[in-house]
Amino acid sequence: MRRPRPPARLPLDPYVLALLATVGLAALLPARGPAATAADGASTAAVALLFFLYGARLSTREALDGLRHWRLHLTVLACTFLLFPALGLAARLLVPTLLTQPLYNGLLFLCLVPSTIQSSIAFTSIARGNVPAAICAGSFSSLAGIVVTPLLAGALLGGDTGGFSADSLLKIVVQLLLPFLLGQGLRRWVGGFLTRHKQVLGYVDRGSILLVVYAAFSAGMAAGVWHRVSLPRLGVLMAVEAVLLAVMLLVTWYGAARLGFGRADRIAIQFAGSKKSLAAGLPMASVLFGAQASLAVLPLMLFHQMQLMVCAVLARRRAGDPREPDGTQLPDHPVAEVSPRPQHPAARGR
Repeated sequence: MRRPRPPARLPLDPYVLALLATVGLAALLPARGPAATAADGASTAAVALLFFLYGARLSTREALDGLRHWRLHLTVLACTFLLFPALGLAARLLVPTLLTQPLYNGLLFLCLVPSTIQSSIAFTSIARGNVPAAICAGSFSSLAGIVVTPLLAGALLGGDTGGFSADSLLKIVVQLLLPFLLGQGLRRWVGGFLTRHKQVLGYVDRGSILLVVYAAFSAGMAAGVWHRVSLPRLGVLMAVEAVLLAVMLLVTWYGAARLGFGRADRIAIQFAGSKKSLAAGLPMASVLFGAQASLAVLPLMLFHQMQLMVCAVLARRRAGDPREPDGTQLPDHPVAEVSPRPQHPAARGR
């Protein structure tokens, strides 16, 4: 008598459990003082290492191919700076019945900030999408956000953007671009080793996100922003953000298919076009909102945690989709059709 086979998928993704455990740890033992400095430093180092490893593993030809993928980059920019703000403006109808004006200002602000970089790339890598294109798309979004986000905030929120500086641009260059270029420069010596040990990238992908979650949630606990809004309002805000995230995930996935993108590109568009950067939003909020910055970034902090947890499930689900021996996606998954064109070399299964 044949024994029943165990289920192919666990009821809850183990990585989601790790994320929840990290949030719980930050709530119970938030990093304060020197510990907060150490947590921020560790998160920064992990992100720099992530980009160094990607630079060392990706060939220059693959990186240039991603750079030339201008239709994908324009699609991500349109989602980040056009569709997101339009949805944020539509949410104005919820004031004051469901959302207070300060919470709505924060919700609209999160719709204006650029896309996150490291988690978009990490999830694209986990899902076996177009990593070079995701690197370029996330970087372009962050660079554009240096100028576009303050201008949009000044126009839609009435904030003064005159004090915005180029510090964020310098941070992006130092933490992201330079490690990537260093990895490209050393690829000749370390690329082969990293190719033979692909699990290293997986550990760094997941570990960097966990560090970012812990540092971000600890900062919110230390600032006390979670106690400045009632539980009913907080529940409504989370429900609105859940709808916002669901709409963006659906639009980026199925909209990219309508535009003719293949599966690997759709993955990059979905993960880069549906996210918002907490790291970029926090310094911008401190300038745009002044003393009210802590409450203004509450919607962004909640959305940040939500997008990480939801996209962790999506990335693992896409990575586990059945494949043919040549790596082609099988059409038996409701949201993973066969790519109509050959996949990029970096998008094949690892």
